[in-house]
Amino acid sequence: MELDNSQKQRSRDWFGKTGKDGFIYRSWIKNQGYPAHQFKGKPVIGICNTWSETTPCNGHFREIAQFVKNGIYEAGGFPLEFPVMSLGETIIRPTAMLYRNLASMSVEESIRGNPFDAVVLLTGCDKTTPSLVMGAASVGLPTIVVPGGPMLNGKFQGRDIGSGTDVWKFADDLRTGKMSEEEFEEAEACMSRSAGHCSTMGTASTMAVMCEALGLTLPGLSAIPAVDSRKKMLAHMSGIRAVEMVKENLTIDKVLTRSAFENAIKVNAAVGGSTNLILHLLAIAKRMDVELNLEDFDDLGSKIPLLVNLMPSGKYLMEDFYYAGGLPVVIKELSELLRKDSISVNGKSIVENSAKARNWNTEVISPIATPLKKEAGITVVKGNLCPDGAVIKISASTDSLLVHKGKAVVFETIEDYHARIDDPNLEIDETSIMVLKNVGPKGYPGMPEVGNMALPKKLIEKGVTDLVRISDGRMSGTAFGTVFLHVSPESAIGGNLALVENGDLIEVDVPNKSLNLAVSDEELKKRKVNWKPLDLGYDRGYAKLYIETVNQAHLGADCDFLVGKSGSEVKRESH
Repeated sequence: MELDNSQKQRSRDWFGKTGKDGFIYRSWIKNQGYPAHQFKGKPVIGICNTWSETTPCNGHFREIAQFVKNGIYEAGGFPLEFPVMSLGETIIRPTAMLYRNLASMSVEESIRGNPFDAVVLLTGCDKTTPSLVMGAASVGLPTIVVPGGPMLNGKFQGRDIGSGTDVWKFADDLRTGKMSEEEFEEAEACMSRSAGHCSTMGTASTMAVMCEALGLTLPGLSAIPAVDSRKKMLAHMSGIRAVEMVKENLTIDKVLTRSAFENAIKVNAAVGGSTNLILHLLAIAKRMDVELNLEDFDDLGSKIPLLVNLMPSGKYLMEDFYYAGGLPVVIKELSELLRKDSISVNGKSIVENSAKARNWNTEVISPIATPLKKEAGITVVKGNLCPDGAVIKISASTDSLLVHKGKAVVFETIEDYHARIDDPNLEIDETSIMVLKNVGPKGYPGMPEVGNMALPKKLIEKGVTDLVRISDGRMSGTAFGTVFLHVSPESAIGGNLALVENGDLIEVDVPNKSLNLAVSDEELKKRKVNWKPLDLGYDRGYAKLYIETVNQAHLGADCDFLVGKSGSEVKRESH
């Protein structure tokens, strides 16, 4: 397609200028060896690269970026690769979620301040995906996502193991003596044996699937293993497509419509995706000025059947999912339930793109007529313990605990939990409900993945495998259990979760979507009078800004001043 000359490329405000300013823009880009014809008048495509050696999941992105560049060159564009803050979930402290909003600011300002006509987002580890999409959404250029892909299946003692999911099991086995220190160390290398993000349907895989379901990737791209050559080929094709999107003026707002968000919620339920998707999808929608709320995840997703048999909700791993046909198979199975009035980055709906998909393994992807579970989406519960909502992932829960009454065993902080959980004198049994406070957006700060608290050693030794657990934090998408998360309002700002005491009766009723503390309003008012917030100890820098401005979980935990769009215009020159 020829460039429409009536459509002014944004990059021409840099490289097409006359006089001193144009001289500076062009001259300094030439010091890298680019001749003028390579960038002058051609679409300039920014490649947002989250490569970092501290983000192991994205450690192969320098190579992926080169394949994207090859595609951009082939299509007649000019690629410029740029770095942004990279968030390695497995390494960064206190939690990558604290820095998601900061990284999104880095992305937004990097895109706006540079001569890009479109952007390619290289995403992988959990928070790199939402932070990049949030930043790009606020600017509004043509945008395409290239997910980095999952690791190959882990192999340990003759069986497949999944990153994240099996960590929790191994840790319990080590604590109870079922696994030796030598075996535990051996499993480390066996689990992470190739480049890529978690091989389970954890948050990284969920966010990759989300991007494909939203229409931000080329069809089938989300499940391809990081080291599969087809990942490189589709990275190349994504580069080509980015140039075409400039010529078609296919901006991100034309893809991220309300219909696209509805589709992503339904697809997430069908694949058994992470509860973390809720926070990220809400934040992205608010950047796009699309109306989306917590209740939509229940209304649209809680009745969707589980079709994908992947850890932590099932047996298999992302590599198996790709070989079975990947997300296009799931979309085809859900086609009657999905909106078809939303286009993807290739100009077609995700349903159109998936029409010819074939299922090569019904053990991994079940037909919708015979699902793994008839209703397995994320359920939103409310009650006096969570007036603004809490969430639970049904596909990873124990059915017998979805209606339950039990006495609270309270941990005021994560440090309190670690200090007392294996105390043999801890008053806890299989009917108890574990409550963890002060791990919400403000309270940690950053809302860490600690909601799936490991059970006490003494109960594990008795054969107990699950307890109801409640917190205002998150849990890893690789985790499992009957865990209520994202309690809002959080305890750090005086939500009722802050007022729970040891021995309080808590009533769980997931079918009726309720979570209640059996304590009178009068008693709660008395407790509130004596409540004092914790001193978090952050009095400067980004963490202070975050604590002062972050929204609650039911609003997506974005900073209040970042909600909405700001566009691509830069009103002043730099010289």
